[in-house]
Amino acid sequence: MTDTATAGEPRPAAAAGSAARAPHETGPVENVHHARRWLILAVIGIAQLMIVLDATIVTIALPDAQKALGFNNGDRQWIVTAYSLAFGGLLLFSGRLADLIGRKRTFILGLIGFGLASALGGAAPNFEVLVTARALQGAAGALLAPAALSLLTTTFTEPKERGTAFAVFGGIAGSGAAIGMLLGGLLTEYFNWRWTLFVNVGFTFVALAGAFTLLHTQRSAHRPRLDLFGTVIVSGALFCLVYGFSNAASHPWSAPSTWVFLVAAAVGLTVFGWWQTRTAHPLLPLRILLDRDRGGSFAAVFISGAGMFGVFLFLTYYLQTMLGYSPVRTGLAFLPMVAILMLAATLATTRLLGAVGARPLVTLGMALSAAGMAWLTGIAVTTSYTTHILGPLLIVGVGIGLVIAPAMSVATFGVDPDDAGVASALVNTMQQIGGSIGTALLNTLATAAATSYLVGRRPTPPVLAQAQLHSYTTAFWWSAGIFALGAIVSGLLLRPGVQHSTGGPDAAPAVHT
Repeated sequence: MTDTATAGEPRPAAAAGSAARAPHETGPVENVHHARRWLILAVIGIAQLMIVLDATIVTIALPDAQKALGFNNGDRQWIVTAYSLAFGGLLLFSGRLADLIGRKRTFILGLIGFGLASALGGAAPNFEVLVTARALQGAAGALLAPAALSLLTTTFTEPKERGTAFAVFGGIAGSGAAIGMLLGGLLTEYFNWRWTLFVNVGFTFVALAGAFTLLHTQRSAHRPRLDLFGTVIVSGALFCLVYGFSNAASHPWSAPSTWVFLVAAAVGLTVFGWWQTRTAHPLLPLRILLDRDRGGSFAAVFISGAGMFGVFLFLTYYLQTMLGYSPVRTGLAFLPMVAILMLAATLATTRLLGAVGARPLVTLGMALSAAGMAWLTGIAVTTSYTTHILGPLLIVGVGIGLVIAPAMSVATFGVDPDDAGVASALVNTMQQIGGSIGTALLNTLATAAATSYLVGRRPTPPVLAQAQLHSYTTAFWWSAGIFALGAIVSGLLLRPGVQHSTGGPDAAPAVHT
């Protein structure tokens, strides 16, 4: 696989409607999805929306679900954790599965599984069934996410159209949490909590109809073999990593249920990395990571995933617990950010990425996000939304839009067709792990800040309110620091210049059946 181009070293762009081909091929391989690419984008967009909004849509419904099913506060976290554990642990395996059995098959399997799991969760008679359904949703989402992104990568090969497609996809990925909160609030308030799960059944039917109608089965002429040992090791390591950081969000770092899992994750990932250099058929070929632009893009997705939770999680708490917003009003408060994020993502990938390259966009996006989070620390116990919250949200929205869509596009740019699935899975893994780590770290820092504030003070209601506010602003400051770090990392890792190639010279032709 060849590195992406730097400034002054342009490579010829592939023609629209053609796919990457192997060196021994004499002509371009037909992209059978080209004529239906915009309809396919709509189907992929629905699937991506299901995946990202499910991380938050159920959260708003948790109090009602807890009341209906009678589970305790200690069990409540498992409704969220079960999804993230299955999703994060199985992503790389599912990405390689898409390369092995075909993206269409994997995409459809993921859709069917997600729909069935959602129906089971919506009809759950007790806590145990609901947790099982959430774990099955996560497993199905792990099938769906890399298949969707790899379909997008192989369907849109013309640079300008690819920019538009990734703007839509990246916009959904960046704003899905906010959309989930709004939709979850509406469904919970005007129907009941079960509809936060049943709504996916409707999405599934629409996406399945589109998938069966529009997609062709594609498999590589040189199908990679499954690295079984690597799959077991990395799936276990990612499970331990997500569980360890998820547990750290509500338990001390010194708790065995936190540090034992994190140590196991570190050992497992080390063994996995060593094994990938030894096996003839690696699950994650290191050439995917060692490309400088691609590695920088993975880092950007990871860091932005960690920083974004400073916006969504703690600002949601602030709006509801301190300003008294309802779930619906909280979701509406995030809508301006969603709109500007989509606009920034579209502008970045359709107009700017092809003109200036990824480095200035991603670096500027990180810096803007850091500035927006720093501005957000000016909130008070009785802050006005229009004077202290709207402005920072718009700045952060622009920043995240400039980061997510270009980073996702570059991370999958020029990947060999044999590796499209696992490269796409790695993008999702970076965002998932980044979110887990960000949630744990920011929650720990916020809790410590509140405890520190109360030392030597009488816990009167005003003092408790100030302590809570101090915990939120502390999280916002640290989130600003995470984005500032992202600006530095992006500026150092991403190379200047514009990418021109849409496929590496080692790419294998696709065989359509």
